[in-house]
Amino acid sequence: MKDRIRDLIIFAVLVLIDQLTKYWVKTQLITKDIVLIPKVLRLQYHTNTGAVWGILTGQTLFLSIFTVIVLLLLILFYFKIPRGRKYLPLNIIMAVIAAGAVGNLIDRIMLGYVVDFIYFELINFPLFNFADSCLVVSCIALFILTLFYYKDEDLMFMYGIFGKNKEARKQADDDNGGKDDERR
Repeated sequence: MKDRIRDLIIFAVLVLIDQLTKYWVKTQLITKDIVLIPKVLRLQYHTNTGAVWGILTGQTLFLSIFTVIVLLLLILFYFKIPRGRKYLPLNIIMAVIAAGAVGNLIDRIMLGYVVDFIYFELINFPLFNFADSCLVVSCIALFILTLFYYKDEDLMFMYGIFGKNKEARKQADDDNGGKDDERR
């Protein structure tokens, strides 16, 4: 239970930070930019009715529905993750991904667009926001964890998520030498 409360607090704090930074941007940066590092990094108000790099511009309803579906799948996945110290990073990553998705979903529903404001001028990178940062950093962390930290048998719980039948699960457990049973 403490794990779930911790993850909920992480989620809530990150969504709050995202919404507060966007509120600050909407009230302070509409008419002026703030240069943090000349010709490298600036804060600049920008609205985005699409997704990353402006794809699907004007598709706010579609992106909102897509985000809700992804969030529902993410919640399903989150509740299938075994509790335990080994899965702490995975639980936290799921909370951070959800926070990023919800942060931008709030904008789409309330404003009809997402507020972006971080601009890497040096490489002319598309503007992004705190929620986008949560999504990207947590997805990179998830990729690294699945490559270098978790073993195949650590992720066997996913069989139940993707509708694998009991025989496939039993075969996976047999291939695993029953190690999953020891952890339960």
